[in-house]
Amino acid sequence: MSRKIGAVIEVAARKNAFSLTNAIARERGIAAYRAWLPLERIRPAEIPQAVWEERFAWPADDRPPYPPLSHRILRAVVIYLVFALVLAALLQAFTPFPALTWLGRLIGIP
Repeated sequence: MSRKIGAVIEVAARKNAFSLTNAIARERGIAAYRAWLPLERIRPAEIPQAVWEERFAWPADDRPPYPPLSHRILRAVVIYLVFALVLAALLQAFTPFPALTWLGRLIGIP
C-alpha cells in the first residue's frame, strides 16, 4: 500500500500536479531543500541543475531568501489591523453593534 502511495506522489511531483512544486519549495526554504536532495530525480529535465538550485536553494549572495524579521512583523501587524477594521465595518453594517463608533471613541476620535 505504501509503495502505491509513494508511486502516486512521485508521479504527481514529476508532472508538477496542481502546480505546487514552486510554492512548496519556497515555503519550506533551505532546510526542506536539503532534505529534498535525495529526491532530486523529480527535477524536470528541461530545468538545468544550476537554475533549479538558484530558484529553490539559498541565494547565491548568501542572504536569506525571506524578508528581514522586522518587515515580516510589520506586514503581519498591518494585515491584522486591516482584518480587524474590515470585521468592525462588517459588524457595523450588518448588526446593531456600532463597532466603528466604539473603536473611534477608544482611540480618541470624537
